[in-house]
Amino acid sequence: MKSSFFCEISRNSIKMTNNPFVRFIGFVVLCFIAQLAAAQPNTDPVGARFANGIAAIVEERIITVGDIRREIEPLLPQIRSQSRTEAEFRKNLETVEDDIIQNLTDQILIVKDFYSDEKRQIPNSFVENEVKERIITQFEGDRSKFLEYLRAIGKTPREYRDIVREEIVVGYMRSQLRKSQSIVSPVKIEKFYDENQERFYQGDSVHLRLIRLAQLADENKAVLEQTADTIIGQLEAGASFQELATQYSQDTRKGQGGDWGWINREDLKPELADVAFSLEKATFSEPIRTESDIFILYVEDKRDAGVQPLIEVRDQIERLLISQMARDAQERYLERLRRDGYVRYFN
Repeated sequence: MKSSFFCEISRNSIKMTNNPFVRFIGFVVLCFIAQLAAAQPNTDPVGARFANGIAAIVEERIITVGDIRREIEPLLPQIRSQSRTEAEFRKNLETVEDDIIQNLTDQILIVKDFYSDEKRQIPNSFVENEVKERIITQFEGDRSKFLEYLRAIGKTPREYRDIVREEIVVGYMRSQLRKSQSIVSPVKIEKFYDENQERFYQGDSVHLRLIRLAQLADENKAVLEQTADTIIGQLEAGASFQELATQYSQDTRKGQGGDWGWINREDLKPELADVAFSLEKATFSEPIRTESDIFILYVEDKRDAGVQPLIEVRDQIERLLISQMARDAQERYLERLRRDGYVRYFN
């Protein structure tokens, strides 16, 4: 396939001379060179199965092996590490290539659908702002690094802007689909809850607040002990655990008054879980000492094992159903575009 392609080029090239003998010799030599080139092993695993470097034609656009390579190169180390043999690597590589080709195909079809309505346009200023933002976030604001990247992927700044414009279009169209599926009826939520009760089963749990005192590198442990004693004294005097957590705790929930919400036993380290689940409702613990930290726990509420009430999981179910509806709507949309558009795959 490859050699005949080069021979065709050779025929066209040697038509430039009028000497029949030279034309004949030139044709033989060029075809011989083409055969040698075709016989060379392809050491690049990406897109090796695609003749002449073309993976697909979508509408008037060609998806090339180069397009696939740009998408897949960052994933190659992961694909390689997850493959035990070379054969498995090739198989996994082809699977990812197919996913990329499908994604690129869908993008082209979505962009075409967007512009089928002449009123829909993406302002140039919007694209320019997005390019500038990417230069800042992806290339540390260094335009020379950005241009070096473009050279590496074989794109001009204008071509890159076109890519960004299309990505903006695809993002917009997908977001419109999500918005169209943003309302779930209470009946659907209740039906899902009734049919999937096992998903909402929980073991014993506590609504936990905690104060964590962390020892700094140059800090004496005695300072932590003294702070813990101070906190216990204030709690015994009736101070608010929430306010003390905001003041003293050294963790990510400090701003929420040390509130970690409902916690199952397995969510905690054993030394903390044993104490937390032994406390009564609305009581606090003595200081719990670990190698470098001191913890003080407060159990705001307790709950026995069982199915969570609908009121507690309603928002969770609603988000899940919206996500599911959006995926279904997107798949129906893409199936229509694929059915109505021109798509031809090569492999």
